[in-house]
Amino acid sequence: MRTVPTPLLARARALAVPGTRRLLGIAGAPGSGKSTLAARLVEALDGRAALVPMDGFHLAQAELLRLGRAGRKGAPDTFDADGYLALLTRLRTPTPASTVYAPAFDRRLEEPVAGSIPVDPDVPLVITEGNYLLYDEGPWAAVRPLLDDVWFLELDDQVRHRRLIGRHVRHGKEHPAAERWVRGSDESNARLVAPGRDRADLIVSMD
Repeated sequence: MRTVPTPLLARARALAVPGTRRLLGIAGAPGSGKSTLAARLVEALDGRAALVPMDGFHLAQAELLRLGRAGRKGAPDTFDADGYLALLTRLRTPTPASTVYAPAFDRRLEEPVAGSIPVDPDVPLVITEGNYLLYDEGPWAAVRPLLDDVWFLELDDQVRHRRLIGRHVRHGKEHPAAERWVRGSDESNARLVAPGRDRADLIVSMD
């Protein structure tokens, strides 16, 4: 998907109404194209949308090591879900003349970086993307009611696996280790995400 399909862009534009604040969620399994689609939507909306990825709420590597969860980074309990919920709540009701700062995730460092993404109060649409927007366990169940529209992305598993392996290799893993991670941790998370499809407002087939 090199450009945003016209129906998707039209749907996002309908949410980006000046004078209001709406939240669009883009969910799906690891490697399904969430961050790519979200970034292209923000670019196409030309100042009417801001992108706030869920990945900014990864726990720091030191904390994952302390908790014994570093080997399954990306699982639901390796994020600060309550922090993400608190941010979404703030974003739903912007304060005039007050910019909200959201964290980003630096894939080169494999660490979250606080205060990286400014969201000005007059931006009508916030797009957030991540694996667990439609996950209904624990604190994640409270995410869906905060979102005005949620899309679930689907991509052929073989294509998704290939892209994930390539991503892990680009960010420092040896190819065999990347394959093991994709078949293990990433696929475990994909299975958790899959039932959320039924709670989406729109299913998007990716290529």
